[in-house]
Formats: sequence, C-alpha cells, structure tokens
Amino acid sequence: MNNNFRYQFILLLLLLLTALDAFCQYATNSKPNIFIYIADDHNSWDYFSFGNTQVKTTNFDRLVNEGLSFSNAYTSQAICAPSRSQLYTGLFPMKNGCFANHLPVRNVKDINDFMSELGYDVILAGKGHIKPNSVFNWTRYFPTNSDRLIPIKKVEDYIAGSQKPLCIIFSSDLPHGPYPKSSDYNNKPLDYDPSSKTISTKIGNHKAGYYQNIEEDNAQLGIVLNMLETATDFDKSVFIYISDHGLKGKWSIRETGLKIPMVFRWPNVIQPNTTNDKLVSIVDILPTIIEISGGEKIANLDGESLMPILFNTNISFRDYIFGIATRQNIQKCYVFPSRSVRDKRYKYVVNYNAKEKVQNYLGANKNVNYFIERGANQFSDVPFEELYDLEVDPYEHVNLAQDQSLLAIKQKLSAVLNDWMISQNDILTQHKMPIIKPTLHPLDRPSKWNNPKKESQFTLSNTDYIPSHY
Repeated sequence: MNNNFRYQFILLLLLLLTALDAFCQYATNSKPNIFIYIADDHNSWDYFSFGNTQVKTTNFDRLVNEGLSFSNAYTSQAICAPSRSQLYTGLFPMKNGCFANHLPVRNVKDINDFMSELGYDVILAGKGHIKPNSVFNWTRYFPTNSDRLIPIKKVEDYIAGSQKPLCIIFSSDLPHGPYPKSSDYNNKPLDYDPSSKTISTKIGNHKAGYYQNIEEDNAQLGIVLNMLETATDFDKSVFIYISDHGLKGKWSIRETGLKIPMVFRWPNVIQPNTTNDKLVSIVDILPTIIEISGGEKIANLDGESLMPILFNTNISFRDYIFGIATRQNIQKCYVFPSRSVRDKRYKYVVNYNAKEKVQNYLGANKNVNYFIERGANQFSDVPFEELYDLEVDPYEHVNLAQDQSLLAIKQKLSAVLNDWMISQNDILTQHKMPIIKPTLHPLDRPSKWNNPKKESQFTLSNTDYIPSHY
C-alpha cells in the first residue's frame, strides 16, 4: 500500500467514523428541540456571508459559521402564504391548496399534527399569514407586537413552564415593508446586486429602508439566539434559518424570488461552517424534522427528508426543482400564470398567458376575455417559453428557448414539468385559463393598486371563477 493510497484510506475512514459518531449522538437524543426562524422578503444574496458587505447580518453569519448552508435551496412559490404553506405541510402549493397569496390550505395534516403526535408542543411566534385555524391549530400562537417584532419574552416564559420537547417557529415580519424613510443607510452607495446586469448609481430610499429592516431583523435574530442559549439546551437543539422568498423576484418564478437561504445548525451532529449544493426545497424541512424527532417517513408528502445529506454531501438528492406563479389575489392582480422546472444546470419556464398564446384562451364570455387579455398585455414582452443555462447565467438574462442545439434539453424539461403538474392536479391541467376566486384582491374591483377599465369593473360573477376548496 503506497503512502498516497494509505493517506486517502485513513482520511475516508476518519470521515466515516465522524459521520457514525454524529449519527449515534443524534440517535441517543432523538427528540431535540426544533427551532425555525423565517425572515420575510429577504433576497438570498443580501447577507454578509454571501457577498453583500453593505448590510449588517452578524447573527446570520454566526449561524453560517456554526452550521450547514444549502446553496441551492428553493421555495416553489415566491409569495408569503404559499411559501409558508409548503413549510408547514410538506406539500407543494397546488396540492395543499394555497396556490395564490391569502388562500387557505385544504383540510390537510400539518406541522402541528405531525409534531404533536411525536410529543412536541408546536408554537408559532410572530407573523401568521396562514389559514385556516382549523388546520393550523398551534399549541400556542404569539402574534407580533405592535412594533412588528416577535414577542420573544412571551416565548421565553412559555419555555420556562414547558415539560415537552419544543418545536418553535420564529416568524419575522422583517425585512418586509413598510420601510422607514430615514435610516442609517440613507445616502450610502447601496449598489450590491449580483442579479443585475448593471450597477445602478441611483439608489432610492426604498433600498435604504430595506437594508435598515434587514439590520433590525438581524438584531431580532440575535435576541432569539441569546434567549435560546439561556432558556434551553441550545447546543443539543436543531436551529433552521430560512427566508420565505426573495424580494426582488417576489410573485414570479425568477431565481431572484424562488431561491432562498437555508442554514441548519445542529452542534456535534452537523459539521460547522460547511456547505451543500444539492437541490433542496422548503417542503423538505417538515419530513426532516419528523425524522430528527423519531417519526416514521410520511408517504404522501412532497418533501423528502434531508437527513442523509446533512451528514454526507456526496449522496444524490432531488433531480428537479419546480416553481409556480399566479399573479392573482395580490394587489396588482393579473391573469398571468407561469410554471418552471430546473435541474442542476438548466431551467425551463412556461408563461401560459403570453401575448403570443392569449387568443387560445378566449371564449364566449367577454368579461372574462377582458381580464385574460389584460394579463397578457401587462406582460407583453414575456415569451411563452424560456430556457436558461444557470451554470453560466444564474440570474436568467439570456433566453435560450430558441436555441436548436438545446432542443432535446428543453423537450425533456417540458415533459418533466408536465408530469409534475399532472401529479399536483394543477389548475392549468384542469382549466384553459383559470380565474381564481379572490379572497382579498378581486380582478374586477378598482383600488389604489388595481385599475381595470370602467366598463369591466364589477362584472365577474361566481360562475366565472374555477371551483375552489374555500
């Protein structure tokens, strides 16, 4: 046995022993506390650890140094309630029912059911924005304070009196707007944006306020971490940090919206200051914490447990990540549904109501036709198909959909996306161009955000909407 081979063999043996030791420690403490922190509307690159030196994220950076960071983590829908619904149900939005913002989920099992069956108290502290209460029956819910901050003292008091293992979700309302008009970041060169082709020298107060909210959220995260270190056996607990979606790509299927930060801190089990580039989804978190807590695999979840790749980055995981967007039931509401799929390198997008296809979706109802055409016109420069090589173009600037040399790749991804949509019972597989029954922002109601032409206002009736579960 030569020296080089002997060295490699010893190194491999040490790695295997380390993984075995970590798993044994996990197995002997099968019900650790689970803590999840959710930032709101935080771009995946706006952290010091990930390249942005213009904003303060010291407490997040601590988690990166002490944990495992996933560099290809995603939500499948870049909007608040649909993203959170995936975390809490382990199901993609079409399957759980929250496929547009403000919609309730169907009558499905959620994190409360699964974790309480394993003996946990399940607490939500901070932002709710998820319905209905009959599904999300938290052990306790502590809403945000009047200052928009998480009521950390109430959580601390609850921990002091608890006799059960804890699953606590700290749901921040930051850095989501509104943004302060005056902040420490005003009149500073806030030009960091790796997703942009050009560097803008004209940065308004909006970004300064966004950065100020990030700093406020960083301070809040620090208070949470300090409280948990005092009130719990923190170094035997699992701490997971995510953002629900990016701000820049909110409502869309762009990488800037769907890609999220995800960090796992689990001392003495997960190697600190490590990264994993596997494709992972927010739906994978629930089955992961179920397994960590000693539960059995749940067969009908869309998520897969991340446990194997927490210890071994060489194991294969997801082949594809999917994305959806509706643009209905939000403030600026339009009929413009999109779907996407990406593999390790390429991303394929279909914008179903693209201007070039809109005539295919029109019928006898002129009122419905108006809103379908209005949606297509609003995004008239967006093509029906898009294809991106994310290896060289990570922020989707060059559309390769017409590149004949990539036709086989496009066709394969198109077939994968279609199969997934069928498996999800996607509304686009059931209806030609679905009009979603609104719960908050009707297409035909004028508001400060929505301005349909006068003769089309208040024209849609219940029969114009697709059947709903709410």
